[in-house]
Amino acid sequence: MKAVITVIGKDQVGIIADVSAACARFSVNILEITQSVLDAYFAMIMIAEIKDLSCSFSDFADTLSALGKEKNLEIRCMHEDIFSSMHTI
Repeated sequence: MKAVITVIGKDQVGIIADVSAACARFSVNILEITQSVLDAYFAMIMIAEIKDLSCSFSDFADTLSALGKEKNLEIRCMHEDIFSSMHTI
């Protein structure tokens, strides 16, 4: 199972490190990552493997959201099943 993690906000030092550390803490493996800085804004999308997730998916998503609030970022985590359903006709 996979998750799509998005991060958007003002660029600052340590964004990738903070999100990666949160993933590692819950046994989430980052499979792919793309990021860019547009003007002063940071945007990142991660695809992560969550089959070994050490807590509920909801708790993991809430932890990332709380990290985002702490760092003044918008961090969202969507299960691949929801993401796939949204983009299937």
